[in-house]
Amino acid sequence: MSKTSIILPAEWNQQRAVQLTWPHANSDWEYILDEVEVCFIEIAEAIAKRQKLIIVCPDKNELQHKLSPELWPNISFFEIKSNDTWARDHGGITIFDDNKPVIYDFRFNGWGMKFAACYDNQITRNLHEQGAFEGYNYQNMKFFTLEGGSIESDGDGTILTTEECLLSANRNDSLSKSEIEGCLKQFFGAKRILWLKNGYLAGDDTDSHIDTLARLCSPNTIAYVKCADETDEHFEALKEMEKELEAFTQSDGTPYQLIALPMATPVFDPDDSHRLPATYANFLIINGAVLFPIYNCETDNAAIEAIKIAFPKREIIAIDCSVLIRQHGSLHCVTMQYPEIN
Repeated sequence: MSKTSIILPAEWNQQRAVQLTWPHANSDWEYILDEVEVCFIEIAEAIAKRQKLIIVCPDKNELQHKLSPELWPNISFFEIKSNDTWARDHGGITIFDDNKPVIYDFRFNGWGMKFAACYDNQITRNLHEQGAFEGYNYQNMKFFTLEGGSIESDGDGTILTTEECLLSANRNDSLSKSEIEGCLKQFFGAKRILWLKNGYLAGDDTDSHIDTLARLCSPNTIAYVKCADETDEHFEALKEMEKELEAFTQSDGTPYQLIALPMATPVFDPDDSHRLPATYANFLIINGAVLFPIYNCETDNAAIEAIKIAFPKREIIAIDCSVLIRQHGSLHCVTMQYPEIN
């Protein structure tokens, strides 16, 4: 493929479908399965009201009757084994090559071999073989480890990412930064890569995925997590990240419009009291709306008002994701969008 013909579409482009990989009793969700299913049902129905939904699950018949019957025509169920639920990272990443859609199936290795991913790493191929991606071509990319949550695209040749993740050990550690950048440009037709050196969230297992920290909302707008509490452990790292974002420019040299999302009021695990990675940056853009995570925090309302500035023409749908962060992810992490075919 010629890199000049390739486009990695932005999330705000028109979408055909979103994928969810459903939690089940043989996953890490077993101890709070009922709670997390309530959250997944809310996400699923918000999506299926507006576009197609692909659900990977152990048992279609058992799950289907938990969802509103009027939404069934918009939902496709696929009975495929999974280790966990993080579709953002094991899901296929769609590019257009000469306007033809291609689903890349990168290697997913449990965020640098932290967790088992033997089933998750096969989900995209299984979906393809079962006809989930009609009209899309499929390309096996298992020679390269990449998770969807680690990159952001403006759809016009700019990719935003973090050094902490893409340069981490146990992903593509045989490659240098310049070689990884070359791969991103080749795979995605990128003209430039914006690398963040700073920023992290306590409790995060992903090595600072960009979708937990800073998000492209339009070609000229970035929403990012800002910590205003100087006593918070994140203050210095996020302040340095903010400085980096302020120094970034669009391809024409114009600074980005930056929209600060508040650092969520600290949330702690009820079992062992470790801090959970509650972030308002982990929202999902869908057709006509933004699904926005909240955490029953005093900062929720301020975060909702901030994201309205970034998406003035989209409905903002707040979804309580307090249960998702119990397993160290949030709303964007459990979803993967597939763009509409032109």
